[in-house]
Amino acid sequence: MNDQRQYVVIGGGLAGLAAAVWLAEAGKQVTLLERRGRLGGRTHAMKVDVVDDLPDNGQHVIGSGYDHLFRYLTSIGTRQYVAFPHHATLRWPDGRSVTMQTKGLGALRTLTGAHPDASLVERARTLVATLKLGRQCLNQPADLADLSTEQWFDRVGMPAKAREALWDWLALGVAAEPVQRESAKVLADVMATGIRLGIKHRRPATIGYPTTDLDTLYITGALKFFAQHGVQVRYRAVARRITIVDGSVTGVTLADGTTLPADAVVCAVPNSNINGLLDDLPEHAEIYAAADKLGYTPIVSTNLYLDRPLGTTAEFEALIGGTGVIDEVFDRQRMTGRATDRAWLYCLTTSGAYEQIHKSNEEIVAEQVELLRRYYPAAKEAKVLLGHVVRMPKATFSQVVGTHALRPAQRTSVPTLVLAGDWTATDWSATMESAVQSSANAVDLLLALPSVP
Repeated sequence: MNDQRQYVVIGGGLAGLAAAVWLAEAGKQVTLLERRGRLGGRTHAMKVDVVDDLPDNGQHVIGSGYDHLFRYLTSIGTRQYVAFPHHATLRWPDGRSVTMQTKGLGALRTLTGAHPDASLVERARTLVATLKLGRQCLNQPADLADLSTEQWFDRVGMPAKAREALWDWLALGVAAEPVQRESAKVLADVMATGIRLGIKHRRPATIGYPTTDLDTLYITGALKFFAQHGVQVRYRAVARRITIVDGSVTGVTLADGTTLPADAVVCAVPNSNINGLLDDLPEHAEIYAAADKLGYTPIVSTNLYLDRPLGTTAEFEALIGGTGVIDEVFDRQRMTGRATDRAWLYCLTTSGAYEQIHKSNEEIVAEQVELLRRYYPAAKEAKVLLGHVVRMPKATFSQVVGTHALRPAQRTSVPTLVLAGDWTATDWSATMESAVQSSANAVDLLLALPSVP
């Protein structure tokens, strides 16, 4: 029997895109509503006319355990645009650097001996502390959600040099918050998921990157898929309220006063945009309160165009001791093979950018270039052709101590209304994988509904 339900997905970010793709794959009639004039949400490329280039609004890294993300990329035909390097680089301001292996036994050695000054005793202590972390990830202490990541590191005895070289940086990358603020449970859950997936796939977890721009990776293939499967995309369609009558979804009211009929809805908007949409849902007050309490974490990304190469040795490099100005430097030439006849492009990211977010573009570029010159000798004479700054004041929900239990489930009390988005409850922190895993869960709930005549 054909399913005549009208499925509406609210939100054209990664969670909404995945939900629309997988519902359409299942043969459903889908309409995707996007409040802006383009898809991608917080994930897209940006044309820079001055240098005739197409950088991203923020650099992405991709974990080898991102099974749901790979499912999405396979569905839209872009899985081939993700690569996994054998190593990355940890760099100190005095010019020293350490190769950080990201695959196999080398990755395990990185976890215990990344600092160039670490003695054999310190490496041994790091190994013991790392084993404790792994054990406590899989069998979590009852009070872990009440600890900061820094307190957790102290509890297991993680040496200062190991934290400096690797663990503080790794934790920042996972939660986009400094270890003093970040919830230990966030890192523990991600590590536990990585360990379990590593066992499942019989390979250690590793980190990869896109070899193309984010539009090509996430959006272009989805648009082709939508055209082939009859998915209707409505741009500038601002949803105001999901109408629920007698325990069932009946439609979505838009900002222009019209109502779009709907038999089932995937609400895939960020926690910053949820208020008002769920007013007809009995538990809306609890969800709104959770969305507000989760808050936001700012990230600043800069696409820095230089007249010469920096002298990087890997696709991405971590700046150790960078005082929060730059977390990572991504070499877009190595990553995408882009031409350098106009400029060399480096993407710089700052997670938990609470101070940077309020500075001017000129101030941000100036302090970043000053820092690069401490780490890269080649940068001392480099000229900045363009500094393209992207501020994301609400880049992700805030994953600080006390937020773990706030993330709502995809299931609601109304079976035909489900939630999606990286801020809903998943196995991951605020990542692309969290977004698409939430969509997989939400779609499964809708596909399990009884058939209708």
